[in-house]
Amino acid sequence: MRGAIIHGAGDVRCEDRPDPTIIEPTDAVVRTVATCVCGSDLWRYRGIAPVPEPTPIGHEYVGVVTEVGSAVRSVAVGDFVVGGFTTSDNLCPVCRKGAHANCLNRTGYDGCQAELIRVQNADGTLLATPEQPDDDLVPSLLALSDVACTGWHGAVSAGVGPGSSVVVVGDGAVGLSAVLAASQLGAVTIIAMSRHADRQAIATAFGATHIVAERGDAGLAAVRDLTDGIGADCVIECVGTEDARATAVAACRPGGMIGLLGVPHGELPVDPMFWDNKGFHGGVAPVRAYLPRLLDLVWKREIEPGRVFDLELPLERVAEAYEAMDDRRAIKVLLRP
Repeated sequence: MRGAIIHGAGDVRCEDRPDPTIIEPTDAVVRTVATCVCGSDLWRYRGIAPVPEPTPIGHEYVGVVTEVGSAVRSVAVGDFVVGGFTTSDNLCPVCRKGAHANCLNRTGYDGCQAELIRVQNADGTLLATPEQPDDDLVPSLLALSDVACTGWHGAVSAGVGPGSSVVVVGDGAVGLSAVLAASQLGAVTIIAMSRHADRQAIATAFGATHIVAERGDAGLAAVRDLTDGIGADCVIECVGTEDARATAVAACRPGGMIGLLGVPHGELPVDPMFWDNKGFHGGVAPVRAYLPRLLDLVWKREIEPGRVFDLELPLERVAEAYEAMDDRRAIKVLLRP
């Protein structure tokens, strides 16, 4: 098969790879219909995270089951499936608490930017669609593999509910998905911090009531002007840098809550959080916990998270996909094997 391999900073190639096989009875093999590049993949592409040796890359996918192990019961050959970016057995004590990302038996993937993938813990990871989807639904189903559920996790972690005021820091695919989640969960004031017209348009379509393009003190002043001078009830941080977290804390009202989604780099400003009674929650999204609800919303066409894909390329042009996202010429790139 063909699959993406990252060799180092700025160097991703589509190469021949061995076809995956069933190893454990709980495995499935999936032929990908679509996969994509994640913002977190860019940490390695940019040289911020190390790449000690050539490594298969990618963790998002939708596809058709081609083979199942003898113990797999919830999906069958021919099913169209969505799976989260980590696997989970859906049975362990942690999964039963809804924290599937921390499943005691979780595993990762051997690169999902590929034509075929082995999915461990298939019963607890894969969710089949009611039938084969129309092709126009594929982008939104693919978004459920990570960014849509991650944005939802940020909104839940920040305590978004009916009547909330919300600020979303970060206008990538996760940030835009957080705007969509906040709208679905009943927020009435949704402020997207974005300086890019294309991303502002999607944020507005997803339910943002206000756009703040300013940064620094000017941006925070704009947020306070929209939130009774005190900041938002809920802030969702979707970048991971120290500056982004500082902005999130400053944009949150006293007694408010911050949902942290960005892969963390740098320090968390604990002192202002303590003195202003601001809390934080979040981390790696338990995709499997949110999949049933969000898959139903997508299937009924009540939400369209796949709008975050603004560029589609064949898998063979994966290097171009990384370049486009690194240069911010694309929000998120969908790859077709």
